[in-house]
Amino acid sequence: MRIEIVNSSVSGQCALKQGAGGGIFPSGIDLIQTRAQMNTDIANAAPAADGSNTRKVYVKTYGCQMNVYDSERMADALSKDGYQTTDNPQDADLLLLNTCHIREKAAEKVYSELGRIRQMKQTLAEQGRELMVGVAGCVAQAEGQEIIRRAPIVDIVIGPQTYHRLPQAIARARKGEKVVETEYAIEDKFEHLPQPDRKVIAKRGVSAFLTVQEGCDKFCTFCVVPYTRGSEVSRSVAQIDTEARMLVAAGVREITLLGQNVNAWHGQGNDGTEWGLGALLRQLSQIDGLERLRYTTSHPRDMDDALIGAHHDLQKLMPYLHLPIQSGSNSVLKAMNRRHTVKDYLDLIGRIRQARPDIALSGDFIVGFPGETDEDFEDTMRLVETVRYAQAFSFKYSPRPGTPGAERDDHIAEDVKSQRLQRLQALLREHQIAFADGCVGQTIDLLLEKPGRDPGQLIGRSPWLQPVIVNANPSQIGDIVKVRITRTGTNSLYADCV
Repeated sequence: MRIEIVNSSVSGQCALKQGAGGGIFPSGIDLIQTRAQMNTDIANAAPAADGSNTRKVYVKTYGCQMNVYDSERMADALSKDGYQTTDNPQDADLLLLNTCHIREKAAEKVYSELGRIRQMKQTLAEQGRELMVGVAGCVAQAEGQEIIRRAPIVDIVIGPQTYHRLPQAIARARKGEKVVETEYAIEDKFEHLPQPDRKVIAKRGVSAFLTVQEGCDKFCTFCVVPYTRGSEVSRSVAQIDTEARMLVAAGVREITLLGQNVNAWHGQGNDGTEWGLGALLRQLSQIDGLERLRYTTSHPRDMDDALIGAHHDLQKLMPYLHLPIQSGSNSVLKAMNRRHTVKDYLDLIGRIRQARPDIALSGDFIVGFPGETDEDFEDTMRLVETVRYAQAFSFKYSPRPGTPGAERDDHIAEDVKSQRLQRLQALLREHQIAFADGCVGQTIDLLLEKPGRDPGQLIGRSPWLQPVIVNANPSQIGDIVKVRITRTGTNSLYADCV
C-alpha cells in the first residue's frame, strides 16, 4: 500500500500533520449488501492481474495522519474480502485515492491525477484487464457526484464517514453501478470495521496511529473540515482501549491518538460517565508494553486542567504538544472565529510549561488572512518571538469554497502574502535550529523505529518528535535505548548509543 503524505496538517482545524488544532453527516440510502452477497460477487469476478484469485489494491494517501489511519483501516477491511495491498499501481485490480481537501486546489489536483489514471485504465482494458477506481476522503465528501460527472472512469466515491462500507460499495460497482457513498453513516463505522491481522500490524511498525475523535464544531472561517468531516464525534474508552491493547499485543510501543480536534474528545468511560482526554491518557498509560503516548491535533480552547495535569504526571506522555494559534493578532483571531485571544493563548502556554518544563511546542500559522494588516502580521512575529516554537507549520491563506473567509472582499495580494510567509518561516526556522542545537549533548531515551538510509543506521524519534539517526543493529528495532545527541542535521539529529 502506498502512503503518500502530500500535505499534512489539521491546522487548527484542518487535517493533521504532526498536528494542528480544531477541525474533519445523516440520512441514508441503505443499499448495503450482506457480506455473503459481496463475497459471491468477488468470487464470480474475473481473475486478478497475476492470474490468481487474489485481487490487489493500491492505495494512494494524501494529507494527514488521520488519512493514513483511514487508509490502513480500508486496507484491513478489504483484506478480509481477499484483497492484498500492492505498491505498484500497474498490478492493482482496485486503485483508491484517499484525498485531502486542506491545501489549495485540492480537488483540481485529484482530477488531474484521475486524468493520468484514465490513460492507465484504458491501456489495461486493451490488455483485457479490469481496473476499478475509487476516490475516498475529504475531496470525495466535498465533491460527491461531481467526481463521477467529471471523471467517468471513477467507479466509487466514498466519504470518510462511510469507508467501512467500502467492500459493499465494491460489490455494487462490480454490477455496473456508479456508487456515491457520502451520506453520513448512522451506524458507528468503527464497530463495523474488521480488526486488522496481527501480522499486518507488526509489519506497519512499532509506532501506530489510533483515531479517537473525528470532526470539528469550531467553524473557523478559513477551514473546510466541519463541512467534510462533520461535527465532533468521540469513540468510547472501551473501543479505544481494546484497539490500543491489540496494537501493543502486535508489537506497537508508541501510539499517537488522532482527532481533527483531539483534545475535544469526550467519550463514555468505563464507569459510564463522560471522560476527557486527560482521563483517557491515564487509562492508556496503564497498558503494559505501551511505552509512549502522543496526541494531535489540539485547539487552545479545549486544553483543560486535567489534560495539562496529565502532561505533569504521566511519564509515558511525551513532552511534545502541537497547539496552533494561526495568528498573533487579536483582530485576525476574531475574524477567524478562533474565540480566544493572544493573552488567553500565552497564559495557557505558561501553565503548560509550568506543568512540564521540558515540553516542546509546535504550532500552525496562516499569513495573509483577509483583512490582515502589516501590524497584524507584526503581532504574529512578536508572538513567535515570545513562544519560540520547536517546530511549526506555516501557510499562505488560500480560500476554501463554502467557507466564510472565502466570501470576504478584502483578500490580500499574493506577493504580500509571499513576502510575509518568507519572513515568518525564516524566524520559525531560526527557532527550530536553536531548539535542535540545544539538544546536542543531551542523553535521551530513543525508540528505534526503522532502518536508516545507510547500512547500520536506525532511525527513531526523540521525545520531542525529531528524527534521530544512530548506528545500531536492526534487531534492536522496537527497543528503547539510551543515546547521546552528538550533532544536528538539516531536519534530524545524530546520536551515539550510550
